[in-house]
Amino acid sequence: MAEQHRPHTGPPAGPSATASRAPVASSAPAASPAFVAALRSAVRGTSDFGPAARALTTMDASNYRRVPLGVLAPRDADDVAAALAVCQEYGVPVVPRGGGTSIAGQATGTGLVLDLTRHLRTILDLDPAARTAVVQPGVILDDLRAAAAPHGLTFGPDPSTHSRCTLGGMIGNNSCGAHSVAWGTTADNVRGLSVVRYGGEALRLEQGSGTGSPAGAGARGAGAPQGPPGVSELVASHLALLRTGYPDLPRRISGYALDALLPEHPGGPDPVRAFCGSEGTLGVVTEATVRLVEAPRARALAVLGYADESAAAEAAPGLLPYGPLTVEGMAADLVREPAGLLPRGAAWLFVETGGATETEARAHAERVLRAADAVDGTVVTDPAGQRVLWRIREDAAGTATRMPDGSEAWPGWEDCAVPPARLGAYLRDFRALLAEHGLRGTPYGHFGDGCIHVRIDFDLITEAGVARFRRFSEETADLVVAHGGSLSGEHGDGQARAELLPRMYGDELVALFGRFKDLWDPDGGLNPGMLARPDRLDANLRFAVLPKRPVDVEFGYPQDGGDFTGAVRRCVGVAKCRTEEASGAGVMCPSFRATGEEAHSTRGRARLLHEMLAGEVITDGWRSTEVRDALDLCLSCKGCRSDCPVGVDMATYKAEFLHHHYKSRLRPAAHYAMGRLPQWLRLARPFARPLNALARLRPLAALAKRLAGIAPERTIPVLATETYSRWLRRRQGRGTRILSSSRVVHLWADTFTEHLSPQVGRAAVRVLEEATGRTVLPPPTGVCCGLTYVSTGQLDAARRVMRRTLDRLDLFPGEPLVVLEPSCAATLRTDLPELLPGDPRAAELASAVRTFAQYLEEYAPGWTPPRLDRPAAGQTHCHQHAVLGDAAERRLRERLGLTGELSGGCCGLAGNFGFEKGHWEVSVACAEERLLPAVREAEPGTELLADGFSCRTQLDQLAGRRARHLAEVIAEALPEPVPGVGEPGPGR
Repeated sequence: MAEQHRPHTGPPAGPSATASRAPVASSAPAASPAFVAALRSAVRGTSDFGPAARALTTMDASNYRRVPLGVLAPRDADDVAAALAVCQEYGVPVVPRGGGTSIAGQATGTGLVLDLTRHLRTILDLDPAARTAVVQPGVILDDLRAAAAPHGLTFGPDPSTHSRCTLGGMIGNNSCGAHSVAWGTTADNVRGLSVVRYGGEALRLEQGSGTGSPAGAGARGAGAPQGPPGVSELVASHLALLRTGYPDLPRRISGYALDALLPEHPGGPDPVRAFCGSEGTLGVVTEATVRLVEAPRARALAVLGYADESAAAEAAPGLLPYGPLTVEGMAADLVREPAGLLPRGAAWLFVETGGATETEARAHAERVLRAADAVDGTVVTDPAGQRVLWRIREDAAGTATRMPDGSEAWPGWEDCAVPPARLGAYLRDFRALLAEHGLRGTPYGHFGDGCIHVRIDFDLITEAGVARFRRFSEETADLVVAHGGSLSGEHGDGQARAELLPRMYGDELVALFGRFKDLWDPDGGLNPGMLARPDRLDANLRFAVLPKRPVDVEFGYPQDGGDFTGAVRRCVGVAKCRTEEASGAGVMCPSFRATGEEAHSTRGRARLLHEMLAGEVITDGWRSTEVRDALDLCLSCKGCRSDCPVGVDMATYKAEFLHHHYKSRLRPAAHYAMGRLPQWLRLARPFARPLNALARLRPLAALAKRLAGIAPERTIPVLATETYSRWLRRRQGRGTRILSSSRVVHLWADTFTEHLSPQVGRAAVRVLEEATGRTVLPPPTGVCCGLTYVSTGQLDAARRVMRRTLDRLDLFPGEPLVVLEPSCAATLRTDLPELLPGDPRAAELASAVRTFAQYLEEYAPGWTPPRLDRPAAGQTHCHQHAVLGDAAERRLRERLGLTGELSGGCCGLAGNFGFEKGHWEVSVACAEERLLPAVREAEPGTELLADGFSCRTQLDQLAGRRARHLAEVIAEALPEPVPGVGEPGPGR
């Protein structure tokens, strides 16, 4: 048997314990030098046995954590076979891993992780006539669907992680998704598999075959085995048990599907179906032939409201005869934000229908609506409206991990399925069982197939909480079985449920699972602890290694009770941040899309922080170079704060880490140069002209950039010869007096507007005074939001700057503060109160912040802006998207007659990030993803908009195009003031 590595059970060595002393030795077993050498000589793929690679793969999207020896990215099937041969020789277990979104622990392991997403991700063939595709296991589902779409085809199973899950992972877990009522499970859509056993033997499995030979012995599909020798005999000697031991329901995923090997199985014994759902315990998939289905040309969505979830569940089976594509259900406790498209009710069914035309799809949906005995209902045909609704459902795996009161909820009883006709009764009993154990959960899922997802507020940290988790799991397993169901209706059993399989199948059938596993994998080297001879469901919990007391940190983390460990626990691993193409206005995660590296995803960084706190793999706490290097390419765009379903805020975590990492240590030059930018710009103000001239001299500019840690490819921005505040004071130096606070506008003088783009401030003054009839006051001196200090982790300095600002800023209670630079507005809105949680003035100032458009909408509702009537392009600032929202800006552009959409994503400059040495390539890649193509494709006469200084600078330096703040565009369109008219009034 392969060697089993016990999880670390000693006290955690988190940052508070390790930051100020020498690194501690890792307690996680390391790979032997002989094994590493043998593996590297046998394969062409890349392997990594360092702490970062191991830390990144300790977890999937489940409650479980197992520390691997290392990670291998095989280049081809031969590499997989060679690696499995070496692993067998050295007794090293193997776990194949795709997107790492498994929710039962199947993608974690104590040996070698095979990362199948790096190289094995090619669609080898797509045959529209045969409606099949041949794919490698690392192919992303959405990539296959995109390739099939021009032919009017798609791959039917579509889990909510479709933008990042892989076909290999879907086969391993027999994934399903929302459209299974129409197109079935993954097992229903796989025709053939090439797999490699532990030890390196390759086999080809074909649907409906009973005899054959190992892969390579003949043409693909020319006779294939049911599996390794002995499988046919095992089935033949247990026919009665296999014929009677499985419940008959559409979502029975639990255990091995040995009944697919029965001789009476339609089409003959089906080794492909028997292999699907085996969770990497039998072999490693290297190639799959899959079925494609015809995709409806048009779709409509009937949204049906019910009094409660049981009523919705009981109604679902009655809708199946109408041939829907989906029958999805959820209750009101899953909906955290107002959704105007939802009809009345406390629970809803999403019933999607298809048709050759929109009229046909709508007619189909309206038939469903008329047939449904619902409280209320509506039909949505607008694709954008459908996306809004589906996002609520697809993000549920993340949003459900936080209860409405902010407390944590976890997987652990996910994906069970009962006969659809029993679902309503099961949900009532399930809710009663939750209450009996003092637990809360938010069920949702595939009501048409009787499959339920739920996240429950288990306490997985204390001994008593873990004991309750076990008792509840055991009793719920009995409840599911009593209703004729399956412990897993999707995504497999993993460690979460495999221990409970005897309650569903009985000891005799489960023993047969073990014998089946042994025929495939006699050494027990493939994903040990899953399915056959499973680990206990309450072992290897990922929370056990975290610090038991709060870590000393700088930010307040108000959403996590002030606990940094709780903030890091937010990441449950659903990996929405690993989406390779940003959609809509989304931002997260630009660095991952630029590099494709797990370490540069929000999830990857959260995993590294988790392991830093654990102190087992990453042993040097806040001094960790692994965490530092992963965070180095975080743009601090804050996109994850809004786009991550659980609200991970990696920009804040990065600032926190940098503060501790460089405490009492020399920092990178860029931190001194750009982190303290407001200070340097104030000092440079009197010398703007000569400094601008010197910056144009290449040798001097190159020297300055080298000393300041600035990328040599960058151009140093031009300093304003007259700052915004000096201009405003000079303009108002005519004896203007202010009679009342209601007659003034407080306009924030951010560093960028003040010293680098004062024209934006001048334009805003013009527009604000025109629109409101109020006077814009000169800003107080020496105020700063602290943005550059925060982004470089200089948090002590940031607090000093923020306190000085609070002391000097003179706002009456309730008075708004207009901030033109979105990044500064976001800093005042979020970082200020989170760094100064004990100062009530911080919260007051945060609530006072308004963007330019927000202020006009709120305080000049009757103003009629000039009509511009031309298209617009450009970018919504990532901080605006994540923190402030851009609804007011959209409405203002509409009133101006500016048509078109601004791009989402991140410009890639992101304040100091894009200027720092070593970030040029990633910065350009981020800009090339969405911003630069949108600008290049804009028609002549298009107005280029970018409210952020970084976005404007990026466009100028990479595209040679000048973008403007919306205030500049409006000011230009205002009529020229008549001398003596339109100037500030006499005041008091």
